[in-house]
Amino acid sequence: MHIDTIALQCFIALAETGSFTRAAERVGRTQSAISQQISKMESLLGKVLLVRGKAFALTPEGEIFLGYARRIFALHREALDRFKEPELEGEVRFGLPENFASVYLSEILADFSRIHPRILLNIECDLTLILFERFKKKEFDLVLVKMNRPEDFPNGLDVWSEPLKWVGDRSLIDPAKPVPLILAPQPCVYRAAAVEALEQASQPWRLVFSSPSYAGAVAAVRAGMGVSVMPQTMIPDDLQAIEAAVLPTLADTHISLIKHVANNAAVNTLEGFVLRRLRH
Repeated sequence: MHIDTIALQCFIALAETGSFTRAAERVGRTQSAISQQISKMESLLGKVLLVRGKAFALTPEGEIFLGYARRIFALHREALDRFKEPELEGEVRFGLPENFASVYLSEILADFSRIHPRILLNIECDLTLILFERFKKKEFDLVLVKMNRPEDFPNGLDVWSEPLKWVGDRSLIDPAKPVPLILAPQPCVYRAAAVEALEQASQPWRLVFSSPSYAGAVAAVRAGMGVSVMPQTMIPDDLQAIEAAVLPTLADTHISLIKHVANNAAVNTLEGFVLRRLRH
């Protein structure tokens, strides 16, 4: 029995995007090609992976197989990365926001170090605007930055965009009282977005907790101290976004990678690795 990595990629994309259209865009194939690959996989396994109709859902067997598919495809990608450029060496100074390091990048960077053991990673976490100022002084080779507008960093390589959400206990919002906010210290992109949205709506606010740490902000929200602002994909499972009608809509957040030079193989390899894993 041979499991085709293309079919795996199509299946993972379909399961994660929830749409044949978006899955086709992600893997660069037609919707009919996606459907053919899924049928091929079902025939190979002898199991139905999708319930098809106006909308589709994974069958119980499909849910189980998704875990295997992700692990197989990740190992396939890791093997290619390891043997494509196994002798790379050097040092990369990488700066990134603490919340991204906590939620997304710890596993990614550990995988990179295992694949490229001769590349030394010097990693620092800080607020985006501080990272950018240090990047301009050439203290970093590569930085991951978050912004309210793509034009904030015109030389950045776009990674993804997503909505910002208010997060916390809805009962804390009283139209007659200032909104209790849990935010990072200035300068912070999310803080600026929250304050701007509230002030444009003429809605008073007060800062009840300030911490540069994502974990600290999450703990304060869980304790019911106030509400915070987070990207949709970073909201912990036990916390909920507040309905759009309760507080003003927030601008989308945009994530970019920026670097100084294009001729450093170690920096380029880390950049490509982070892009592939985050976009996936």
